[in-house]
Parts: sequence; C-alpha cells; structure tokens
Amino acid sequence: MQPAASATSSRATCTLVVVTFNSASHLPRFLDSVPVALRDGHARVIVVDNGSTDGTVPLARAHPSVDLVEVGTNRGYAGGINVGRRHAAPRLPLVVANPDLRFHDGALDRMLEAVLAPGVGAVACRLVDDRGNTLPSLCREPTILRAIGDSLLGSSVKRRPAWSTEFIDDPRHYERDVDIDWATGAAWVVNPACDAQVGAWDESYFMFSEEVDYARRIRDAGYRVRYVADAVATHDEGGSGRNDDLRALLELNRVRYYRRHHNRVASAAFRIAVGLRGALRCWSRRDRRAALVALGASDPPQFSGADPIGAVLW
Repeated sequence: MQPAASATSSRATCTLVVVTFNSASHLPRFLDSVPVALRDGHARVIVVDNGSTDGTVPLARAHPSVDLVEVGTNRGYAGGINVGRRHAAPRLPLVVANPDLRFHDGALDRMLEAVLAPGVGAVACRLVDDRGNTLPSLCREPTILRAIGDSLLGSSVKRRPAWSTEFIDDPRHYERDVDIDWATGAAWVVNPACDAQVGAWDESYFMFSEEVDYARRIRDAGYRVRYVADAVATHDEGGSGRNDDLRALLELNRVRYYRRHHNRVASAAFRIAVGLRGALRCWSRRDRRAALVALGASDPPQFSGADPIGAVLW
C-alpha cells in the first residue's frame, strides 16, 4: 500500500489525508479546492480509498497532486485516517478531511496558523451549506442531561442552555474563534506533536463518535481543541450516505463512547436517554425505529469489516 510520491511531497507544509468510499461525485471539487485554501504552502494529498467501486480510484490516480493508497476494503473513517497517518511526514501538521467538502479561499492557511499556536492540539473550521448558511458542527461533551434534553426537545428549541444539549446551534457561537469540546470530523488539522502523543484514531468506532473519542484524548493529553471562525468549507452533508443502519450505528456508538468513560449505572441511564429520542419519534421516522431497536437489543447488531455501514463491537 505504499503510494508513489507526488511532485509536491518534498516541499509540503502539511499532509492532507482524505478518506474516500464511492466518492467520485465529490472528489474532483474537493481536490480543486485545496490549492485555493492553501496559498501560503503546499499540501501532500494522500487519498486513502476504502474499496470504492464507482470510479473514485481512477480519478484519484489520474490527479497529478495525489498519492493514492488503495486499502481494498472498507476500514471506516478512523481506519482510513490511520492508513494515511502511516504515510504522512511525522513533523508536519496532519489535515484529515471528508471528500464532500470544498475549502474556501485561505481556509487551510488559517487552520495551519491556528494549530501551531501554543497548547493547541487540533483545529476545526466553520462548515456552511451551498447557500452559505453556517451548519451546526460544534458540540459539547455528552452527558445524561444533554441526552435527555436532545431526546425531548430535538432541534425544535434553539439556543438552549449548555447543560441541556450536546449540539451548539446558536449562530453567535460560530462568529468567533473559541476552544471547544469537539466538532464533527469533516475537516480537522492536527498539530504534529499532538498527533505523535495521542496516536492512532480508534478504529473500533468505524464511523461516528471517532472524533468525539479523539478530541477527548487530545484534551486528556493537555492540548486544546480550537474552532477557527474564518476558516470555511462548504459541506455536502449527504456525502456519507443516509439510511436506517447509519442512524442505528450513530446512536450505538454514542452509547459505546459514553460507556467507556463512565460506570455501569450512568451508562445504562445514558442509553435510556438516547433511546428516548427514538421512542418519541419512531411512529414517523423509520431511521429512529431502527436506532431504537438496536439500542434495545440484548445483542446489538454486528457489522462486518467489508460492510460500508461499519463494525459495531458492543
């Protein structure tokens, strides 16, 4: 799986790892946005392909600035990042990104500047939709009260107190640079010293909650996770797919993450709080019914490594 070095490798100022799975419709626009976002340096772009069958591999292979690594099977987002890490220069900042992004002018320049500030371990950018509206992407550490608040109120009540929701949807929070608990993993830049200390991303999550886990490990190592408001990327939120199994996987991994850091009683309460959301909405949402069934199962569903939905190891 050793990639051939591209022409930019020797003069790179960062390594950019993009994990693809049937991403042919997004990858060209993503790659075209990188030079615009990085005007003060050069990125060594490593495309880690998780077994695409839609033409992603020929597109990546034909691009002059890409080093392609073909995994041959779907190892999930964290697994793809770890493959890319092994090919990255250890002394350079590491950018990890989804292919369904389009970076805006200077976005990576601003993120790279911020990640090298004292005490900063990782930086996330502002995500917007195709119309330029800011997408909620900043989050707080999961708690039982926040899970109950999100289950009862969902997205119907905006600007709730911090204790009552995990997700930050108040637009005012996105207007300034600030330290955060975690952000969605669509685009991060990791400080090389932090990357070396924290180590590999946890592949057991496959998809969803791997960024929550990684951000917690960054904070536990004494670093800060930073949000940079004027580093912007357009995000196609449907790029990772949408189906019932993905919803079930998202909810299961939330519970698994919480369980790793709390006792059995608290973890059981958190599981009930998360399941409450599906119970309240299962009459109208098939994906919520699937998540509720998965959370209530005594033997939660297992997913094989070859399955794009992921591997849930309860």
